[in-house]
Amino acid sequence: MKKIPFIKMDGLGNDFFIIEPANCGIKLSAKDIQRLGDRKTGVGFDQLFVLKPSKKADIKMVIYNSDGSEAGACGNGARCVADWVFKNRGVKECTIEAPGEKILKAYKGKMVTVNMGPAKTNWDEIPLSRKVDTLRLPQILPAFDAPCAVSMGNPHCVFFVKDIKKINLAQNGPEVEWHPLFPQRTNVEFAQIITPSRIRMRVWERGAGITSACGSGACAVLVSAVRRGLTKNKAEIIADGGTLVIEINKAGDVLMSGPVHTAFTGAAYL
Repeated sequence: MKKIPFIKMDGLGNDFFIIEPANCGIKLSAKDIQRLGDRKTGVGFDQLFVLKPSKKADIKMVIYNSDGSEAGACGNGARCVADWVFKNRGVKECTIEAPGEKILKAYKGKMVTVNMGPAKTNWDEIPLSRKVDTLRLPQILPAFDAPCAVSMGNPHCVFFVKDIKKINLAQNGPEVEWHPLFPQRTNVEFAQIITPSRIRMRVWERGAGITSACGSGACAVLVSAVRRGLTKNKAEIIADGGTLVIEINKAGDVLMSGPVHTAFTGAAYL
């Protein structure tokens, strides 16, 4: 039987199983991660993080979705990892090596802020399966206006709607996630503009399903809203689990700020 020490953390209910560097040598298969991620027979989480030493940053994070697939980015998870660094090393700033050798900068203030870097909007960077206008994709869901596509290190498809309460996320989410336009599948966000500085969002995460929040998704929503001229460069993004503050700075980097929470520590067995 394999013993796996872990920390359970979340950002706005977007929850994570975190393996510290001291235990990063533990080998987990996709089936192992699926078993750990089961909310009835395992621990349950949206993503699993393995923290490792890094030669390029203060810490390295490897991310897996609850279905066992690898993830390219996770904003709320990055904020939790940053909080772990702040508490364990007594610092207020740190760098995180994310998938794709991307270096994220994080800061501790009233909330935990992570600089997610610039968004990517070219069709081949997201990636899409063919060259199209990423500001207005071909119609994917017949009942909805054309969505936007953007990458925050992982692909996102953003729909702007008039009434988010009418969205059937369990049905529409997987329809978009597995659409052939997205060769690596995609995260899916439905967003309602409340005011130019407040946006309501619901999210279906690639490899995880419905989640209460999504940091990279909140970033993708603001980037898409700014590209369409719907908001300014800073807004509150209100997810099911709470609110994130997203800002695009003068350099074009996307900053994400919000609370984090440590729920418990423990050990799981496989």
